[in-house]
Parts: sequence; C-alpha cells; structure tokens
Amino acid sequence: MSELVTGEAVALELRPAKLPSRALAVLIDLVVAFAVYIVVTIAVVAATASLDDAAAAALSVALFLLVLVGIPIAVETLSHGRSLGKLACGLRVVRDDGGPIRFRHALVRGAVGVVEILMTFGVVACIASLVSARGRRVGDVFAGTLVVRERVPTGQAAFVPPPPPWLVGRFAQLDLSAVPEGLWLAVRQYLTRMGQLDPQVGWGMAERLAADLAAHTGAPAPTDVPPAAFLAAVVHERQSREAQRAFGAGPQSGAPGAYGGHGRPGVGVPPAVAPVPPAPVPGAYGPQVAPAPGAFPASGPSAAEASPAGSSASDSGSSEPPATGFAPPA
Repeated sequence: MSELVTGEAVALELRPAKLPSRALAVLIDLVVAFAVYIVVTIAVVAATASLDDAAAAALSVALFLLVLVGIPIAVETLSHGRSLGKLACGLRVVRDDGGPIRFRHALVRGAVGVVEILMTFGVVACIASLVSARGRRVGDVFAGTLVVRERVPTGQAAFVPPPPPWLVGRFAQLDLSAVPEGLWLAVRQYLTRMGQLDPQVGWGMAERLAADLAAHTGAPAPTDVPPAAFLAAVVHERQSREAQRAFGAGPQSGAPGAYGGHGRPGVGVPPAVAPVPPAPVPGAYGPQVAPAPGAFPASGPSAAEASPAGSSASDSGSSEPPATGFAPPA
C-alpha cells in the first residue's frame, strides 16, 4: 500500500502495480501495436511500391513513430492512463498526486519508453521497476506518474454500528443538507474503528466530531446522549433518508416506529408517537457517564401509578379513590 498526498493535503492509499502485472500489460500493448504496425506497413508498401529507397526508409520511420509511439501516447491520453493492456490487467497510470494524467505525462512516458522498452527489450524498465519502492520505471520518474491497480480484492465491508434503539428517530427533524461529505466520511471512519481506539482518545474524537456535526446542522448536540451514540444516530438518520429517496415514497424516513421491532414497515409505534427512551446501557458507546437524575424520562409506570390506591389515599388524608378517567358502571 502506498500513501500519496494530494494538493489538498488528503492522503490517498493506492496499490502500486507489481512488475508481473505491468510486464503482462506491456506485452499485450506491444503485441497489439506490432500487429497494427505490420498490417499498416504491408498496406503502405503495397500502395507506394514505386517510391525510391530513401522515401521508403523515411516512410518506415514515420510509420514506426506513428504506430508504436504516437498511437500509444494518444490512447493513454484519451483514456486517462488506461491502455488496452492496462485495462485487461486492471491497471491505470496516475499522477504522483493521484490525479489523471494529461498529454505531457503520456508524451514523456512514451518517449522514454522507446529507449527503455523497445530498444533494450524492457531490460532497463524491469531493473528500474525492481529498484523503485513503488515499481516505477524511468519514464514514470521523468513524467511524475505511477501505475496503480484499479481492481483490488474487496474485503469485508466496514461495519457501522447501529444507534441505540431509544435514539432511532430522535433526530428526524435535523437539517443534514449543510453537512459536508468529508465530515460524513470522518464520522463513518470513527464509528467503524472506535473499538480499536483508546477509550479516552475515542471519547475526545467523538466529542469533536459531534461538535462539528452540530455546528453544520444548526442544532446543539444533546447533553444527555453520549457523543458516539449521537454520531451513530445521525448517520442512521442520513442512511434512512437516502434509502427513502432511493426506493420511493413509503414510511417517513427516520420516523419512530416506521420499522418497529422486527424490521417490517408499519409495525410498531406510529410515527406521531415518540418512544420513551430508556437509560443508556453503560459501555455501549465508549466510556459512559452516569446520567443525572431526571435526565431521561422513566420508562416504566410512575410512582403514583405503581403505588396502590389505598396508600395514596391514606397519605393525602382523603377517603376518595384516585381519579382514573373512567366512570364506574351503574
């Protein structure tokens, strides 16, 4: 893995192409180029049989430069670094900063390639690639380019932990349109790697990301929610909105109860009813702080409802039963 730094100071992790894959790509390009060169030469010789030796030699040199040098340069320029051989091997030529190459880069690579590939049968290019830490040949060094792998084995996708159930739908009213993509990427990377971080360091990163996210949404981050859980809930809300836009109208995205309990639409709490959040589970999202008394509503019945009717009447000194809202039967 090679880390490149772009002009915006963004680190890019690219996989430089190895010598066998590069050699196979060059071999494919050369076979195609020589086949085209032979066909064009036969056609031109047949059409210009009346020319003298000097004109025939000049025409041969022109055909050589056009077919074996000019056409590869044009192909790399128009395809942004993907010739036929590189396309078949999953390779691509990019600049040192990770951007697409232009005509001057392809011109330098093609001109130097005549010497280090065609005239020396690739010996100079192989030696330079083996010596270079990133597998660059002499033409890449002079042009400021690098051959990288476009098709890489895909491993298991990074898992973003879901938010606590009591936070699903709580941030449905947030305006997420002003949050930049870079911040979303940073939040996702933190959520996928927070289990690998030191607890105190992870907590500080979560607080900074939560503050940045709250600054772009225009709403302060809740003080009764751990910052990591807040980030997970907002990311879940964004994913729900994107899924709702992608798959058409349906239950309100992010609404509590839209997918209640078993992941089936329409089952659970109606969207207009907000769920009663229970107390957070300690240790679920980094180091937790015990919530202050009254920070969360009680999830069970209140003390007045849980106590028997007789004890309530005795404390108040009244013999009347507590009002229930229902009239007794006649």
